[in-house]
Amino acid sequence: MVELTAGMIEKYLKEAFGTETALVDYGDIGSLDKQGMKKIGYGKPLLVRFKVKGKIRETVISVMKGDNYGHQFYWDRAAVLMFQYETSGSLKRHVKPMGLGYVNKSGKMIPLSEPEEFFILNEKLEGYDYFNDLDRIRKGEFLDTDNECAGELADWLADIHSLKKDDPALYMRRVRDLIGSSECIMGLVDEAYSHPCEHFSRDRFIKLEKRLIDWRWKLAHYTHRLCAVHGDFHPWNVLVGSPGGFSVLDRSRGEWGEAAGDLSCMAANYILFGLYKGGSFSEYFRKMYMTYFERYLEKTGDMEILQVIAPFFVFRGLVIASPVWYPDHPETVRSSLLRFIENVLEEEVFDYAGFERYMR
Repeated sequence: MVELTAGMIEKYLKEAFGTETALVDYGDIGSLDKQGMKKIGYGKPLLVRFKVKGKIRETVISVMKGDNYGHQFYWDRAAVLMFQYETSGSLKRHVKPMGLGYVNKSGKMIPLSEPEEFFILNEKLEGYDYFNDLDRIRKGEFLDTDNECAGELADWLADIHSLKKDDPALYMRRVRDLIGSSECIMGLVDEAYSHPCEHFSRDRFIKLEKRLIDWRWKLAHYTHRLCAVHGDFHPWNVLVGSPGGFSVLDRSRGEWGEAAGDLSCMAANYILFGLYKGGSFSEYFRKMYMTYFERYLEKTGDMEILQVIAPFFVFRGLVIASPVWYPDHPETVRSSLLRFIENVLEEEVFDYAGFERYMR
């Protein structure tokens, strides 16, 4: 947790309340030995007394500490503090916020004034969306470079996944996010499908969710697998066609996670596009899918990934089978994807070479 000094505080106060502001005194307010039976807190408040144009004022500055309750990263803690700043003042009898800010890498406290929405600026990259190549292949035009591209994508994943982190609590947080997050499985079940759903019955959803609880407890034995990830590695987040090779966009859901999340994401999309052939699975997409999987397994030697990948396929399968996100799928495509997410959970080790049987 960042330690605030007198110099940092006074500079902040002058920026936030005007140049005629002066720090008078500051010190801790409350500590663990003054909280009775409660022995854990999310931060240590600091009482600050300052003077503005001769008038004494007081404020309490709070900095959250990192912990394993979903606050490991500064952006987690920022979300909590922004929520408090935005909503506390409207709640009757609640303490009123006086300011919001952040500490930069130089140790300066920067005030944030009346935030409404945040934005990000990124560099402009050359190339076009990878899904355009998959559309071309779906229509029957396959190039040798398409298969090589699938291998290069697998090589890149193998490289980034080689960076490991020892943090079992963070691994389990990612598993909880996978199953329970609004952006992931539970959120998709609620929002990406109508209820009742003509494509997937209520009983099938209930069975699916119950089966995922078994997988949550299984994955608790794999916390050693935490590694660097992209988090949303699908064809709409990959640019190709640049002289320098492909590029990726929109890293999501944290810096660290389970490699199976990335591997399953692109693989699920190869399956999606391959199903559009009708009747039988596309030989072109099967070739790319197999190249992608085999190159990854060859580069990493990570056969264990086949023991944990099933619930990650469920997440990606729910996305690409959704009638909200993909309303124009032929019924045969959608029903095949939904059978896949059910059946893949029923085996302890994913049969990547025999993936088609999960859709029958």
